[in-house]
Amino acid sequence: MLQGIRLKANPTDQQKLVLSQWMGCARFIWNAKCDEHRYYSTYAKKYCPIGTYAPIDTKAAQFKSEELSPWLSDCPSQIIRNSATNWYKTYRKYMNGLCGKPKKKAKTDKGSIYLTNEVFRFDICEDGVTRLFIGTKTNNIGYLSFKTHRPFSEPKSIYIRKEAGQYSVSFCYDDGSEEPATEKEHLEYLKGASKEWLEEHVIGVDRGVAIPVHTGVKPYDFTENQIKSMDKRQRYLKRFQRRLSRQTKGSNRRQKTKSRISRQHKKVANIRQDFCHQTSRKMVDSKARVIVFEDLKTSKMTRRPKPKKDQNGKFISNKAKQKAGLNKAILNVGWHKLETYTRYKAARAGKAVFKVPAPFTSQECADCGHTHPDNRKTQERFLCGQCGHFDNADRNASIVIKKRAIKFFMDSGTELVGKGIPVLTKGRGANRKPGKGKPSSAARSETSKKKRTVTTPVACLVLEARPFRGE
Repeated sequence: MLQGIRLKANPTDQQKLVLSQWMGCARFIWNAKCDEHRYYSTYAKKYCPIGTYAPIDTKAAQFKSEELSPWLSDCPSQIIRNSATNWYKTYRKYMNGLCGKPKKKAKTDKGSIYLTNEVFRFDICEDGVTRLFIGTKTNNIGYLSFKTHRPFSEPKSIYIRKEAGQYSVSFCYDDGSEEPATEKEHLEYLKGASKEWLEEHVIGVDRGVAIPVHTGVKPYDFTENQIKSMDKRQRYLKRFQRRLSRQTKGSNRRQKTKSRISRQHKKVANIRQDFCHQTSRKMVDSKARVIVFEDLKTSKMTRRPKPKKDQNGKFISNKAKQKAGLNKAILNVGWHKLETYTRYKAARAGKAVFKVPAPFTSQECADCGHTHPDNRKTQERFLCGQCGHFDNADRNASIVIKKRAIKFFMDSGTELVGKGIPVLTKGRGANRKPGKGKPSSAARSETSKKKRTVTTPVACLVLEARPFRGE
């Protein structure tokens, strides 16, 4: 099983200078490939016959020039090749619908280089310490110091990243453990389980803003020290932003202030990451065997509101300021990061992670199932208007998520569709539409083609179930 690891690097001042130059060369090649493809695409549309497309390749030799780009000669050719190859792979993924189109990278305090095993090696020195040698025989930076916090196997490729003045080395390696079971095996196992077993070993996770995580049994929130530290960083950010607005663009002092702002943002991100790591570890180490999230579309939930106009065409308030505050609070909790960390930790622990549809989980009563917006009186109070059930709103939502998951597991027609969401698609509990007679042969062929075009991508999606161990 592949295991990822990130190690803190401590380069010298000279090594920082060379690594920054190499990162700039890699960014130059990436941007050159983007510009080249845009130029060829425009030329093909205007002057070439229909059906002619721009070439997609990994060539980068045309960008080397002693007059226009002499600095590329100081960079190892493997780094230039790897940057062009990464652009090619990214564009192929874009063509297959797996990611967005490659875009140009701006020059910021962030950067990275991708190194294959021709440009690095791990050496065990006489004192027993493992050291990382970066570069070739004629063009290298020597041994790069890094912090080894756990043992690992030698990888075939590594990434060296820079962010807010901090350097790190990250890579993947095979730890020799067993591969996780497939998603269908998870679902089949859970379908055969009893309701009592599911009630005991399934937990629903409700993610919110006031209470970041609630599992129905225990809420998880930032500690007092974390909240104080985040508030302190926010005060620093306001101070540095005011100072930045008064400084001259392009000055050295303005650049120092920008570096300080980036460091403060990085510290807040580290606190958020630490909270997600600790919370996901506590949930995985609990007695629960199945962890169920609600399928939240965070990117859509944090969009800016559309402008509003009155009958005369004059713009009116759309409460953009309030929505901006809500978006900031949602992104500050790290919903998606918590889900990602829980997923890979559960995989190594032999536990499963699923999702259920999110609509009306905060308005549905966990006792009687009555759904109405008036059930949630305030942010933290839930009072059912039908049965009178009273509870904390986040705890009620987590119980609703758990009950929905158990209902899906108990139904024989449940299948995994999309991003691992158990949805009723066929069987006894499926929502079937009444038939309208037998269609003609032409209509049947059209229908079959439509079905194939719809169901084929679904079968190719990556699902989120994880293996059980020790059963």
